[in-house]
Amino acid sequence: MLPQKLAHRAKTKKMGISLVLAGLLSLCCLSLCQDCNTELLENVDFPGADITNLSSPDANHCQLLCTQHPSCLFFTFIRADWTADDRNFFCYIKSTASGQPSERAPLQGVTSGFSLKPCSPNARPCLSDVYQNVDFFGADYRALFTADYEECQRTCTQEPTCQFFTFVDGDSAAEKFRYKCHLKFSYTAPRIQTVQRTAGVISGFSQNIQISQFFEPACQGQLLINTNIPGNDIENLPAASPGHCLALCSVHPLCTFFSYVSNDFRCFLKNNLNELVIQTQQGVTSGIPARFCQLDNSWLKEAHEGVDFQGSDIRNEPMDNADTCQRTCTADPNCQFYTFTTNNFAFQDFRLRCFLKRAITMPAPPKITKQQNVVSGFSLRSCL
Repeated sequence: MLPQKLAHRAKTKKMGISLVLAGLLSLCCLSLCQDCNTELLENVDFPGADITNLSSPDANHCQLLCTQHPSCLFFTFIRADWTADDRNFFCYIKSTASGQPSERAPLQGVTSGFSLKPCSPNARPCLSDVYQNVDFFGADYRALFTADYEECQRTCTQEPTCQFFTFVDGDSAAEKFRYKCHLKFSYTAPRIQTVQRTAGVISGFSQNIQISQFFEPACQGQLLINTNIPGNDIENLPAASPGHCLALCSVHPLCTFFSYVSNDFRCFLKNNLNELVIQTQQGVTSGIPARFCQLDNSWLKEAHEGVDFQGSDIRNEPMDNADTCQRTCTADPNCQFYTFTTNNFAFQDFRLRCFLKRAITMPAPPKITKQQNVVSGFSLRSCL
């Protein structure tokens, strides 16, 4: 038992250190990063301070990725005309304790800029540009043939699950793939990095999250309590509740049903178009997604006591109670979910604090490459 207790203490201590670091960075950012700066600086590099890199077709899209990334304060984008190596379409997400780049250097082929978090950004931005000879590689869920890329984009716009596309035009060297329209998917529902049980915390969601396109009528999907649907897994995600898992399945075009394991907050998305085999299992809730209707969002109103949504912090503030924390998250266009530390939290200096959090939910291709005779772009649903 002693090694287990020591391991638990080490894990708790590690979490506390993470909260301290996140808190310090957030407090610095609150005091220094509030100006709205929309300027894009061509052929200017912000060296270092990288958090991660993501794929992006242009500097405007990269800026929006930085805006939705919880920690990003500024970025550098490597454009299509970059020739030093093959890192075209790389969006480098960056942050410093001061909230400002420590250096600015001239560099051909890159564009740099700042997060739009202080600018009250649109959660679902209009992405109307199309990109010639650019392939949004991967994330396909369906393909069909269309006369041109405009028809491909219209198809993507009409399909609720399509977020972006790549069209192969009539001049492609691969004749049998000419006029092929590839419809692609990325999550519009917020995904949480880690969900785990922690004493002295309460977690929940913003009430303004938009999970899917609006449809009539409203619907709830189907939940099967103490039921498992074994096998056929396509993805395994952290989720706060069966309702959250249902929403994740409902927005995924390949998910035919799911199983949610309550003990470890795991959501197993599954695909089998031929059969649905169920078995009784305590602590597991399975279900069937809802399609082409307004999803029941009652799960967003649940407050989860003793549950920590770890990571994804945008800032934290002292607060009296979890209800105020939830309202603050709902009022903040950047916040999607939160964790509140109560008076029973293990680390006294961080009690009664509201940690506001978010994840990227805008269309984001997993990989972007140069490719002759293809056209790529995004759904125009947010532009209508």
